[in-house]
Amino acid sequence: MDLKLVGKRALVTGSSSGLGEAIVRMLAAEGAAVVVHGRDENRANAVAEVIRLEGGQADVAIGDLATDSGADTVANTALKGGAIDILVNNAGAYHHMNWMEATPQNWIETYESNVLSGVRMIHRLVPQMRERGWGRVIQIGGGLAQQPIPMQPDYNASLAARHNLAVSLARELKDSGVTSNVVAPGAILVPSVKALLMNLAPAKGWGTTWDEIERNAARDFVPNDIGRFGRPEEIAGAVSYLASSFADYISGAVLRVDGGTIRSAF
Repeated sequence: MDLKLVGKRALVTGSSSGLGEAIVRMLAAEGAAVVVHGRDENRANAVAEVIRLEGGQADVAIGDLATDSGADTVANTALKGGAIDILVNNAGAYHHMNWMEATPQNWIETYESNVLSGVRMIHRLVPQMRERGWGRVIQIGGGLAQQPIPMQPDYNASLAARHNLAVSLARELKDSGVTSNVVAPGAILVPSVKALLMNLAPAKGWGTTWDEIERNAARDFVPNDIGRFGRPEEIAGAVSYLASSFADYISGAVLRVDGGTIRSAF
């Protein structure tokens, strides 16, 4: 299926590894010129080089989006190669802390990384989309926005803020040709998650083969209707669809890609 992304240019924040890397590579494979963003220049350049070797177009922008100066640098670098049509706010971080461990300063750091980073890029790039009459803004959210857990309260709340600001932005962009949506992943099998599950398997009694381990870990950690963890490419596919012209009539929506982990009819 041709998503008609040839001629479009996309910036995916936090795309030097993990979900962001999968997203930026799929957008490039679909014909979009992409900007790989990260804070580590070597890692970002490595992703961009793979994209180029696969026949895609890729530039690199380095900077810390948790600061205004870093956001300025990223936006200015990205725009040197041309206008940005698609902004995917994926960059973020979290602390492994509970309610009493996470201090107000930790909350501030989480909001700077996970919420204000996206706001900064929206301020710098969306006005130009509006002027051109076409654009896509996609937040990477998560099920914890709707069904938070006791751990990582600052992270749960930051995801909820991402969801909320995306809908507010959609209202702001009414009749502009620019849409704002959320892709909400469930538990995704990035390399670090797989390594963690393999290490936990003996003590948890999850089995010895990967199929057994994944099935049992999903049952214990993220019960869902598919019975496994998601794949980065499945998130990338959802983002690519929302970035395409086939999603012109979708704005202010949350597309859950979680195997049915979030059990809600609405």
